[in-house]
Amino acid sequence: MMAKIYLFRHGQTHFNLRKRFTGWMDADWTVKGKRNANITAKKLRKKHFCAAFSTSLIRSKHTLREVLKYHPECKLVFHDDRMLERCYGGLQGHSHGAFIKKFGQKLFDKYHRDYDFPPPDGESVRMVEGRVKSFIKDLLSFIRKYRVNVAISAHGNSMRPFRRYFERVSVKQMMKWEMPYDDYFEYDVKVPAGPALKPSKSSWKSVLLPSHVKLATDRQNILKKYYPK
Repeated sequence: MMAKIYLFRHGQTHFNLRKRFTGWMDADWTVKGKRNANITAKKLRKKHFCAAFSTSLIRSKHTLREVLKYHPECKLVFHDDRMLERCYGGLQGHSHGAFIKKFGQKLFDKYHRDYDFPPPDGESVRMVEGRVKSFIKDLLSFIRKYRVNVAISAHGNSMRPFRRYFERVSVKQMMKWEMPYDDYFEYDVKVPAGPALKPSKSSWKSVLLPSHVKLATDRQNILKKYYPK
């Protein structure tokens, strides 16, 4: 038997439009962003899932809300910040153009697309991959236990390692990807034979970013510092 994972990115935000480092800042949709989410929702309209995940950021939650308008069968929504966008630390809120003008294209490219080069007080993609793998481990256990399909409203830089895990590509290939605002990715998970079970709110222990945390300062293990077990 196979269960399904439906993974998609939030709609465009004002920071995306203005080309600013967003990270953990709670940037909201543009008008186009809502249209992006509605396109994704319509593409997923005929799919079925009984549990869905978002992060605690508004762009992720709003996108999932649009998708769920077509899914009365989905009674459970969990929030888990291990799928949060990459933290850009001290760069958050600053424009790409202003950074390039001051520091040059080469340094911008390293911060923007290098796998293991964290911004000041921020995360590298390698660090993001560490927390995403922790989420995937728990997710696979959840899916196999309950034999259910799930939907995930995620972020561009958390989708990279998530897709890499299931598509088995190199780091180099992963870092070349551009994540669409208006489409989804579908993955199969082999589950034991038998009927689907009914998970409850207590079936998933969400791992959430403490509300007072603004910057990631532990360059070695973001997950251990901010998401204690």
